[in-house]
Amino acid sequence: MGEKIAASHGLVVTQAKDITQDSLELTADVVVIGSGAGGAVAAYELAKAGKSVIVLEAGPYVPSSEFTEDFAKAMDHLYQDKGAQANKDGDLLVLQGRCVGGSTVVNGCVAFRTPDFILADWQKKFGLTNLTVEALDPYFSKVENNLGIHVNEEHEINRNSSVIRDGCQKLGISWKPFKRNIRECALTGHCLSGCATDRKQSMLVTYLPWAVQKGAKVYADTKVTQVLAEKGQVTGVVAEVIDPATGLKKAGVVVKAKVVIMAAGAVQTPLLLQKSKLANSSGQVGKNFACHPSLMVVAEYADDIHPWRGALLGVYVDEWAHPDKGGFILEAGGAGPVELSAVTQPGIGKPFVDYMGSLKKHAGIVTLIHDHNVGEIHWDDDKKRIDYSLATQDFPAMKAAIKAAAKVHFAAGAKKVHVPTVQHSVIEKPEDIDRVVDAIVNDPMTFRMVSYHPQGTCRMGADAGKSVVNPLGETHDVKNLFITDASLFPTSIIVNPQVTVYTLSSYISDNIVKNSGKHFA
Repeated sequence: MGEKIAASHGLVVTQAKDITQDSLELTADVVVIGSGAGGAVAAYELAKAGKSVIVLEAGPYVPSSEFTEDFAKAMDHLYQDKGAQANKDGDLLVLQGRCVGGSTVVNGCVAFRTPDFILADWQKKFGLTNLTVEALDPYFSKVENNLGIHVNEEHEINRNSSVIRDGCQKLGISWKPFKRNIRECALTGHCLSGCATDRKQSMLVTYLPWAVQKGAKVYADTKVTQVLAEKGQVTGVVAEVIDPATGLKKAGVVVKAKVVIMAAGAVQTPLLLQKSKLANSSGQVGKNFACHPSLMVVAEYADDIHPWRGALLGVYVDEWAHPDKGGFILEAGGAGPVELSAVTQPGIGKPFVDYMGSLKKHAGIVTLIHDHNVGEIHWDDDKKRIDYSLATQDFPAMKAAIKAAAKVHFAAGAKKVHVPTVQHSVIEKPEDIDRVVDAIVNDPMTFRMVSYHPQGTCRMGADAGKSVVNPLGETHDVKNLFITDASLFPTSIIVNPQVTVYTLSSYISDNIVKNSGKHFA
């Protein structure tokens, strides 16, 4: 096998084109499935501790030097199912990165710590008494330092965000600047297409290169098809190297390992466990799916906004964040013409041309709700299926978030607000907000929903009968099989999840190292 070195960030990756054999047999202390937030952190922490580590990534290796800042092309090259992964109803896109570095390569850089009230809920309802604010603080701090997480400075708040801030100030509601994992932001606004300047501190340019420097081996184009176990103990994985040009299998791979870490994401991790017929004595694998179904509430202003210029995300509204106050947050989110043409579709012909012609005067607010874990991920005739519909108990929060976003827009001086429903409608003045939004009915294909935050399908908990992994991230049923991605969240966390994943992965990895005698005997 050959190896390719990307000069831009020194990452050594073995790709399908480097492999000449038709079968590979590898051995390591640890095999990590997935190279995103949960996988990359675990790979680095365990390699740093002196363990031999192999990382297997199903997606391609795309160095940042090849990012085009073209969102349509990015969807094709960097996203799961070319950006078309959706629920069974077809009204929710579930967007995940599928490349070396995972979703961290294509997210918006937003960096929240897990809210204290979420951790308190996990402790009370799921027996996770170890996950206290105090216990996790050093792990949060380490991640924040490693990834340059900082509060947006004034120059990082673009026109889209500044008008939303103005609206909040006029209404007297709470807003805050985001924290983001970025160093010296180039302010190009193309976060969702990959950061061509390497300013975004994704796993592609941080933890993965650090892991490689410590001896970890990264394989791209390598899809794990089965996790292996004997007598309740994990023994390794089976995988296939897929030629990305043809979609055909190029080589079979078997990796023998003492520890297996699953970090393929909240959709792929449960599907792999189900296919492997492992770790599901509770019947909870694939259950409890949540995703923060998001809407973009777009409004037209009299003056130019140019929402695609500057930092993508500048400020957020936390007035209603706590479940007792509404259970949603609003994020001032810019977007490019491709995204804006998709999230608000006023029709065809002249209405569409008029809308596109006025895009420079539009500003966007993204809604995030604290949704209940009502979804399920499973196989249906050997096809992936995401069963998720907006729950009846979540519908009021969704409508309240739309109303709040519209009020902020109008307070900021918007001329009209587009309602993010499939059947296009417009709110022309503030006094019409309640009437228009209250008329929305919670049926399939009502909203144009998008999720970047799938979570919850391999729930963590102290009770083995009601959860998949224990409080230290190890599956209840299979020893030395760990999960470090967002699938282990007991509930949705209301905020962008990447920092929670980094932190829990760091915490779980640290405990694996502390118990090396047990796990690597």
